[in-house]
Amino acid sequence: MKSSNASLWSKDFIVIIIINLLMFLGWYLFLPTLPLHAKVMGGTDAMLGWLLGATTLAAIVFRPIAGILLDSVGRKKILIGGIIILLAASVYFPFLTTVAAIIALRVLHGVGWGFASTASSTIASDNIPKEKFGEGMGYFSLSNSLTMAIAPAIGLAIIASRGFKPVSFIAAILLVLSLILNLFLKEEKKEKSIKLSFYEKNAILPSLVMFLVTTTYGAINGFLSIYSTSVGIQNIGMYFTVYAITLLISRPILGKATDKYGFSVVVYPGLLLVALTMVFLSKATSLPNFLISAFLYGIGMGALQSSLQTMAIRNSPKGSVGAANATFFTGFDGGIGAGSIIGGFLATRVGYGTMYLYFTLFAVIAALIIFIVNLSINKKSSQIR
Repeated sequence: MKSSNASLWSKDFIVIIIINLLMFLGWYLFLPTLPLHAKVMGGTDAMLGWLLGATTLAAIVFRPIAGILLDSVGRKKILIGGIIILLAASVYFPFLTTVAAIIALRVLHGVGWGFASTASSTIASDNIPKEKFGEGMGYFSLSNSLTMAIAPAIGLAIIASRGFKPVSFIAAILLVLSLILNLFLKEEKKEKSIKLSFYEKNAILPSLVMFLVTTTYGAINGFLSIYSTSVGIQNIGMYFTVYAITLLISRPILGKATDKYGFSVVVYPGLLLVALTMVFLSKATSLPNFLISAFLYGIGMGALQSSLQTMAIRNSPKGSVGAANATFFTGFDGGIGAGSIIGGFLATRVGYGTMYLYFTLFAVIAALIIFIVNLSINKKSSQIR
């Protein structure tokens, strides 16, 4: 992390934001389009859940490895290696002829994602002044969340008009551009003394909470297009547009609020909004209902991602920033994958609306975990005094 008197908007910080934006666009183009492509090939709802959930396995196994390599080998090398894997998988997706083969390649795709996204976040962490960390991560994670919002809408529009191959082609172009931009990125000096670890213990709580939160995102990205079609809504891409606008407005404000007022002031309202999102989504029968859900979700996710990642990094030793980011994103990606699998399981048994209502429980459980942990910490502190 940069010294306290350093400027937030350094050259390397700006470059890594752009690289991250391109990477995330290339990644999230596939989230809603791969299920539709697999559906055409004869995939069942359960198979579609596993298609999106295949990254869970890759995240759990390879995120920790990425953390160790980032703290030992160096950030930039791991970033480039991850992008190359993403590029190779993206190019090859349209040529596969079975859903099983797509799921297998999706695992490799997830390996590349685990390496590249953990590296980009760690490089960003290295370039943010400590006293502006919440604000800095708020701006950086805009490139994450904004693409989570607009890329699915773009992907759905492309696959509806041109088919799946152009989606793959555009993703590949974006990844090539991100590779080129690495030429302008300076490698951070490695710490002389670091303790290598698969996980950073101080990042486990925010990682667990993020896991529970992003199960909802896995369910939304995996099944929203199919659900909306079943209730007669065809232009569901508007959902992601509203989500994107809400993120753009709220994210910088919420990042500064985390620095000024602390985590609880941002995290608890964020969890409440995510829970309300699932309630509105479960009852949605018209486009306005869906868009209200998108508005609530944009603020809720905006509050949670940057504040929880800030919590993970701030509480971790300087030489373990790579491991802390790896731990956090293991929860992040693991939640998306688990949400896809659970969503596929529930959708076949209770329907899409009730399935989304069940996902309200994940936000409630996350709030309870944070409350219990904070209560325990406060109790120990009072006993010490």
